[in-house]
Amino acid sequence: MALYMDVHNSLPDGTTAADVAGAHAADLQVQERHGVRYLNYWVDERGGKVFCLVEAPNADAAHAVHREAHGLVADEIYPVLQG
Repeated sequence: MALYMDVHNSLPDGTTAADVAGAHAADLQVQERHGVRYLNYWVDERGGKVFCLVEAPNADAAHAVHREAHGLVADEIYPVLQG
């Protein structure tokens, strides 16, 4: 599987790290149906951004998990290599 970093550039106003934790938990509930494994995430509350690290067969599968779990689909997704 490939490794991807997805970027959410503009979260709804007032979104907190706790809200993102809930969305991540929802991702974990549905990820298996799409052959995806969300590994970690980082939140920039002040900037309204979230970064998610995910193993997936392709970017579309990673997007499908977010879409099904909570509807907050990433604005960008990049294939990455762990260094």
